[in-house]
Amino acid sequence: MSETDLDLDERDRAVVNAFQGGFPVVWDPFEPAAAALRERGVDLDADELLARVRDLDERGILTRFGPLINAQEIGGAATLVAMHAPEDRYEAVAETVNAHREVAHNYEREHPHLNMWFVVSVADEGRVDEVLAEIEAETGQETYNLPKRREFRVEAKFHVDGPIPEGDVDLSDLGPDVTPTDAETLTPAERDLVVEVQDGLPVSATPYRDVAETLGADVDWVLETIKRFDAEGKIRRVGVIPTHYALGYTENGMTVWDVPDDVVDEVGPEIAALPFVTHCYRRPRHEGVWPYNFFAMTHGRSEAESERRIEQVRDRMAEFWDVGEDDWDTLFSTRILKKTGIRIEERATANTSE
Repeated sequence: MSETDLDLDERDRAVVNAFQGGFPVVWDPFEPAAAALRERGVDLDADELLARVRDLDERGILTRFGPLINAQEIGGAATLVAMHAPEDRYEAVAETVNAHREVAHNYEREHPHLNMWFVVSVADEGRVDEVLAEIEAETGQETYNLPKRREFRVEAKFHVDGPIPEGDVDLSDLGPDVTPTDAETLTPAERDLVVEVQDGLPVSATPYRDVAETLGADVDWVLETIKRFDAEGKIRRVGVIPTHYALGYTENGMTVWDVPDDVVDEVGPEIAALPFVTHCYRRPRHEGVWPYNFFAMTHGRSEAESERRIEQVRDRMAEFWDVGEDDWDTLFSTRILKKTGIRIEERATANTSE
C-alpha cells in the first residue's frame, strides 16, 4: 500500500499526525484534545474526535489508543538475537525458535549469513542465556546475543501527508502535578494498572475513569500514576499508536554500522535526531561474524524513500568518520515469522514488591 492509497480524509490524517504522543491525562481528555486541533484549523469537537479515534482503531489503522509501556523500565529484560538458519531447514528452525514463549518477535532478514532475527523477553534477566542455550541445542545453530549497550532513541512515530505534519501537539502538561520517584519496583496496584493498560485504553469519552472502575481504584490515582509513569519513563508516551504498515510504511530497513568506538557516543545522538529514525542503539560486535556495533532503524513508504533515508543516515555518519563501503549494511525484513509482543504482565509481576 502506498501512502496515497490510504483511505483517510484530512481530519483522520490530522488525528493520526497530532496525537502519537502528548494526549492529555485528564478526566475528559477529548475536550482539550479537540480544542488543540481547532486551534490548528481542524474543525472537530470532542465527540467527533472520539468517533474518529474509535473508527481508526476498529479499521486497524491503530494498534491501540493509550499509553505505550516502556517494558525496560517495568522490569525484566529483553535482547535482540541473530542466528543463521540453513535454507533447507529454515521453516523448521523458525518453528522451533517461535515455540519458545520468551520469543516475542521474529523476522526473516536479508543477510548472507544471519538471516533470522528475534527478540527474547524474560522476567528474569538470567533466563536469557538459558533460552539461547535451549534454542542452540534444539536447532544446532549458534545464536548471537546483541543486547542494548546504550539506547539513543525509541520514537516510532509515523506521520502521513496532511494537517499537522510535524505532529507537534503536546498536551502532556495537562492534568495533575506529579513528582517522579526513583522506585525501581512496582506496588501491586501499579502492577495491576500496567497490566490493564498495556493493550490500550477504552476508546470512550472517559477512558481513565473506565480503567479506574475496572480496577476498583480512584480515578485521580489512575491519572496521577499514568502521568507520573510518563515522567519517569515507564510510559514512553500516551496517544494513538498507529500500525505503520497500515499507513503505508512497508519498507523496514535495519541499518547497521561499524562505528569507531571513540566516536560512537557522539554519533548516536546525531543519528537519533533524524526524524525518520525510529530506533537507534549501540550493541556489541561478535568477532569474525558480526562487525557492527550501531543499529539505526528506518522506515519508508516506498523503496525509493527508504533508500533516500538510509543515504541521509550515511551522510550524517560521514560527518564524524570516514565511512567505507564495508563499514555498514542494511538488512531489510522479508517476512514476519512471529509477533506476539512483550509479555509485560510477567515482567511487571516479577518486579512487584508486595
